[in-house]
Amino acid sequence: MGWGYRKSIKVGPFRIDLSPRGVGHGFGNRRFHVSRTPDGRKYVTVNLPGGFHVGKAIGRSSRRHHHYHY
Repeated sequence: MGWGYRKSIKVGPFRIDLSPRGVGHGFGNRRFHVSRTPDGRKYVTVNLPGGFHVGKAIGRSSRRHHHYHY
């Protein structure tokens, strides 16, 4: 099991996350949140009743495909 450190600073609906990997940021409320990680990935998270949540990466694909032509 790994561990890490993250410090969050909240200013109204905005949040700044400080971690060893860099600075991330996001905005939203308890039900809906949009965020960007320190490496530039974007996420949308929806929190549902009962403790469930659904998250999805948006924007560029996190996987890069290489096509080689011979």
